[in-house]
Amino acid sequence: MSYLKFDKSNLVNLEYSLTREVLRANRAGSYISTTIAGCNTRKYHGLLICPVSELSTDKHLLLSSLDETVIQHGAEFNLGIHKYEGDKFEPKGHKYIRDFDAEVIPKTTWRVGGVVLTKERLLVENEEQALVRYTLVEANSPTTLRFKPFLAFRSIHELSKANLYANTKYTPVANGIKIKLYEGYPFLHMQFSKEAEFVPVPHWYNNIEYQKEKERGFDYQEDLYVPGYFEIPIKKGESVIFSASTVEAKAGALKAKFTKEYNSRIPRNSFLNSINNSARQFIMRSGKHTDVIAGFPWYGGITRQTFVALPGLTLKHDDRETFEQILESQLTGLKNGLFPKLFGKPESGYAALDTPLWFFWAVQHLYTDVKCAKFIWIKYGPAMKEILSAYREGTDHGIHMYDNGLVGSEQLNMPLTWMDSVVDGEPVVKRNSMPVEVNALWYNAVCLSLELAKANQDDAFIKEWDELPAIIAKSFIDQFWCESEHFLADSVSLTNKDWTIRPNMVIAAAMDYTPLDREKQKSVLSVVKKQLLTPRGLRTLSPEDPRYEGAIDGSIAQREKVIHQGAVWPWLIQFFVEAYLRIHRRGGLHVAKRILEDYENSMSEHCIGSIAEMYTGNPPHVAKGAISQAWSVAAIARVVRMLVDFDE
Repeated sequence: MSYLKFDKSNLVNLEYSLTREVLRANRAGSYISTTIAGCNTRKYHGLLICPVSELSTDKHLLLSSLDETVIQHGAEFNLGIHKYEGDKFEPKGHKYIRDFDAEVIPKTTWRVGGVVLTKERLLVENEEQALVRYTLVEANSPTTLRFKPFLAFRSIHELSKANLYANTKYTPVANGIKIKLYEGYPFLHMQFSKEAEFVPVPHWYNNIEYQKEKERGFDYQEDLYVPGYFEIPIKKGESVIFSASTVEAKAGALKAKFTKEYNSRIPRNSFLNSINNSARQFIMRSGKHTDVIAGFPWYGGITRQTFVALPGLTLKHDDRETFEQILESQLTGLKNGLFPKLFGKPESGYAALDTPLWFFWAVQHLYTDVKCAKFIWIKYGPAMKEILSAYREGTDHGIHMYDNGLVGSEQLNMPLTWMDSVVDGEPVVKRNSMPVEVNALWYNAVCLSLELAKANQDDAFIKEWDELPAIIAKSFIDQFWCESEHFLADSVSLTNKDWTIRPNMVIAAAMDYTPLDREKQKSVLSVVKKQLLTPRGLRTLSPEDPRYEGAIDGSIAQREKVIHQGAVWPWLIQFFVEAYLRIHRRGGLHVAKRILEDYENSMSEHCIGSIAEMYTGNPPHVAKGAISQAWSVAAIARVVRMLVDFDE
């Protein structure tokens, strides 16, 4: 029996099947995504979505979908499904679905009369090629399959409209055709593993709707171009492979290629394997650089999230090589002690107060893994020194160290931490100049650097920095600690303190080097557990706060206003569990295991086998934002590993 379970009786129910999405990525920046019903509900859904560097840094949707039709005795049964205006679904292929499985790759089973047909989809690793295997499991009469491709050729952030400029000419290739609607795009090669007849019937299908975009307040209607259809006779027990690729495939080798790719997949037959499988999909290799895709379907690389996600995505899966490759790529962007907000895009700006300090945290995990201070200090010491000096002396955006040893910036009109939502040019969460997690990370960074310097006898660095940790620790307690309520301020300035209960304080309790003693860590965890902990992560604001928002709905601006005012973020849970186990030891195991059980229960919901960017603050904690987020998955991977290490 499959680990990822679906209610077979509910598969034909669109309220059930349209809320569950599948995703597959391939380390080359390409992905496949749709719902388990096969109906695209987002403009980001499609069968082949890949980078087209000649056009832009966006990913581009080439092939939106492939409609299948079963033909017997002249009767046609269309298995496709699209949504049109007025809640009209046409055709209604979902009514033939009898089973869905995602243990290895997404597999749909249809039954049409005496016909049972299965469909399995995968992306080829490190290539821009999607493969689909159709198998005729049962048939009592001669059967023909018809395939109708819906083409988009657009950025994932845009929508296609019928026009006179599209190049609708096609060229025959082995067992298929190739077509390129617009200049600058590669040809899309659509081929089969056996000879197929292509019948040109060019047609624009107008006003196809994407329900999720409508709900999010975006344009949601699209016109897709269909050049015609393919027809192939198929026998009982036979399999046919369809390939969509930016380069011509060897048609005769498609079956073998599909089998090879299929056998290399990690089966999602357990919670751990589901997390491992999902973690692999965020790694992207492009030319000389390796990066982390922050989330699917719309994000690229976000530097802060890359550093936070790195240990969980790589080291926890014994992939130190990828970890180092990503750090090496990120260091190419270091400037004045800061990193660009988006990888490879200096134009995105360097306005991130915490990101360079997360770099230290990532290096700290590598140090724990390799246990060689000399290697770490030689390879990363120069960058660490540059960042520390930049913070102490002052750098861009007013980032500097105050006389009390703490760090921050007076640029309050620009969000410099992870709580960076902006509406009408103003930060939604206006944090004071010295945020709590930034200074916890700063203390940890200075202490880690001194540990490495002492192990390497770097006397000059030791002399320069050795007295600072004690100053930072004293100022941290003096400024952030509330003796009467036993928790930390979220941010402070020289004249003001924000005592809002937010999850950032838990990061201070979880650092290897922390200014907090054991009792203070315990008190912080108690407050966080009572007011912020949910089955999907930590709330960004206590429900007892009058500004708390428990839902994430409405326009873009409305959503931006609430994502840091009560929304639940899974990436924070790793710090709660880490600190909780450190303080409570075996007594905290039941809490940690309960947290994992809650996440395990969500594996067959929303994005199958993965974890979303955020969830609503109010139960039942509905998934919102990106359907699969790197630092969310990485956090759970770390929690899993913590429990394994604890048992060992």
